[in-house]
Amino acid sequence: MMANDALHDSALQDFLIDAQVLLTKAEECLLHLQLIDNDPDACHCLNDTLATLVERAQALGLVEVASYSQQLQALLTPAQAQPALQGEALQALESCLTLLAWQLELIDPHTGRLSLDTEEQVQLLDTLASALSPQEALACASCIETRHTCEHPAPSLTASASVPSPALSSPIRDN
Repeated sequence: MMANDALHDSALQDFLIDAQVLLTKAEECLLHLQLIDNDPDACHCLNDTLATLVERAQALGLVEVASYSQQLQALLTPAQAQPALQGEALQALESCLTLLAWQLELIDPHTGRLSLDTEEQVQLLDTLASALSPQEALACASCIETRHTCEHPAPSLTASASVPSPALSSPIRDN
């Protein structure tokens, strides 16, 4: 049993090192996007980098990091096909990557657990979603505050086009 613990600790340490490399790569993609809005190469690089991070985190059962990275990737994937990664969206993306850096820093190196609430995560993802597609914010303020999945109509939509906004699923945490 002790050998399994050592193996898990080793795999977790390897992940944390690799995750820092992946985060640096994602930040380089962001810098590239800040120079050239919606550059296809930078968009694909960022998407691939997040996909790798999701895959590695899932393989180790790091639910919080995998879920946040996957939600971030899900928001960015459709943005590649339109001129959406610019201005406010890049600022929001930078904030999301900063939170990801903090998450990686705060992972317990022995258990792999991350003991953070998801409020800031939900707010940042919603800010990014709003910047990418203002008419499709993921959650309203009260749902962010209560951390519920939002199914309210987006306030910016007119009554004739009133459609529930897409829901943001908060990651389920094991305690």
